[in-house]
Amino acid sequence: MLPPVAETLRGSLIERYLTCGKRDLQMRSGRTPWPSLVSQRDPGARPHNRHDHTTHLLERVRRWIDNYHKLKEHLEKISDINRELLRRERKKTKSKT
Repeated sequence: MLPPVAETLRGSLIERYLTCGKRDLQMRSGRTPWPSLVSQRDPGARPHNRHDHTTHLLERVRRWIDNYHKLKEHLEKISDINRELLRRERKKTKSKT
């Protein structure tokens, strides 16, 4: 079953640590974790659009990234099938001539 297309997101979720200037937000080490989404426009391109996400959005972001990968796998399978169908059609057309 395909995941909902509207709930897909291409990117990587990374956890980075930043020093926060607010004393009440600092952890003992002085660093605070801020989950960030790094998305890319084109495969192989440099990352851009860094977005910091609050904890309540993390599960949604993870799910949407996972949905993207599942959808991509399904599209690759469909593409393989279509490539094979075109190959067979071309072979059939050549044998008739």
